Amino acid sequence: MRAALDHLVPRLGGLAPRYGVVLGSGLGSLVDAVEGGVRIPYSELPSFPASSVSGHAGEMVIGLLRGVPVIMLSGRVHYYEKGDANAMRGPIEVLKGLGVTSLILTNSSGSLREDMPPGSVMRISDHINFSGTHPLIGVESDDRFVGMTNAYDAGLAEQMEAAAQKTGTPLHQGVYMWFSGPSFETPAEIRMARVLGADAVGMSTVPEVLIARFLGLKVAAASVITNYGAGMTGAELSHHETKDMAPVGGARLAAILAEMIAAGDNANA
Repeated sequence: MRAALDHLVPRLGGLAPRYGVVLGSGLGSLVDAVEGGVRIPYSELPSFPASSVSGHAGEMVIGLLRGVPVIMLSGRVHYYEKGDANAMRGPIEVLKGLGVTSLILTNSSGSLREDMPPGSVMRISDHINFSGTHPLIGVESDDRFVGMTNAYDAGLAEQMEAAAQKTGTPLHQGVYMWFSGPSFETPAEIRMARVLGADAVGMSTVPEVLIARFLGLKVAAASVITNYGAGMTGAELSHHETKDMAPVGGARLAAILAEMIAAGDNANA
């Protein structure tokens, strides 16, 4: 981590970002809202893994969002790529080392609710880890026993809700269930997920929430809905559909995040 920080601190240009944002599949265009963005490929940063998933650019973008300093990670590494739930530990530790205190996670996911169609945005209020793994396995410290009752920060949730209302952007809320991937869920698994209380399913984000809470960061998260769950429409699912539909909800999420970060910075000024 030290080598990455030494490389990045001079690139901040004196900025002191408190907000970090991780962008999911097909949501890389959100970086276009960053003013004066300095783009640094993950390949230049020690401890940053390279994603093998199309739709993930694999770069850090540093700049201003509505005048507020932010760091965006355009692209993430998923558990299913190499079987490593801890793959994003390095990047999140670097964000903390750069002064980030609030981490906003985004993803593309499948809806389990007919009233939440593709193109919708859902604030994640809680999650279910159905992957069978955990990024903190092997940590040799009692710090690994992280309390998750308030995994998603109430203050950040209020900021997101207020931003959605101010921008006139519909914002659902619900429970996100993490499946390991890379295959999409079966219709039977989707029926199970609905019974267990999930509102959306996906293959990311939860490991980052666990790592961030372990590191003491505040967390907020949102899903852009790109499809209905398997069996809900009869159509087969594909990653192409995810990438095609993500920009629709992504534009709505971009409006929410810009207002959320600007209002949150003013409130804490």
